[in-house]
Amino acid sequence: MGEICLVIPCYNEEKRLPTEEFTAFLKKTDDVFLCFVNDGSTDNTIGLLQKIHDQFPDKTTIISENKNCGKAEAVRHGILDCLDNSDFDYYGYFDADLSTPLEECYYLKNQLNETVEFAFGSRIMKVGSVIERSAKRHFAGRIIATFISQILKLNVYDTQCGSKLFTKEFGRNFFQEPFISKWLFDVEIFARMINKYSRKIALTKMVETPLNQWINKEGSKVRPTYFFKLWIDLYRIRKKYFRS
Repeated sequence: MGEICLVIPCYNEEKRLPTEEFTAFLKKTDDVFLCFVNDGSTDNTIGLLQKIHDQFPDKTTIISENKNCGKAEAVRHGILDCLDNSDFDYYGYFDADLSTPLEECYYLKNQLNETVEFAFGSRIMKVGSVIERSAKRHFAGRIIATFISQILKLNVYDTQCGSKLFTKEFGRNFFQEPFISKWLFDVEIFARMINKYSRKIALTKMVETPLNQWINKEGSKVRPTYFFKLWIDLYRIRKKYFRS
């Protein structure tokens, strides 16, 4: 088995799945295993995933959901399936459009140690990094991030970047229960950590890592109207995890 297992949630990705990037990465690495979760796609996503799997049967697997259940559950099902049927040192998930290149998983892995069990990528501009994001999405993201930080009472810059890596124990601790929100499940992961450890201890077990590269890809499955619904999701998360 490889050292890292990454779950890739896929829903109607036929027109934007970067198959060449996936195959190029798999050709040059032997310590990363990819679990593609086809989340009830209605296009030919499964056909593209099958071609990748046929080329790399020992480095990939495909889980197909009968119906679309949303990114949160696709990721959760993938993580739990991999935990039950494989034995890797680290588990995580990346977005199917590879806005975060797969190579960044090594960067995240280097942040994990005996104390830190959760490393998450952050779209913070720094010298030498390549972060390409529209101004509209950036400002909307900053508004949302501010409210999320207030709810969590953690100074987290970017909870929603789709690149996370963690230990086996972390996966078993925080992915067993279904998530409330299809898109803000990352926030719930932080909330679950706080509930289990307390904020002070949780901070010692996580690290936010500025990515070397993140490039916005067109065709996001998050509809613009979700900007209004997400406040309901945030309210539900706050009510469940932070009653006082």
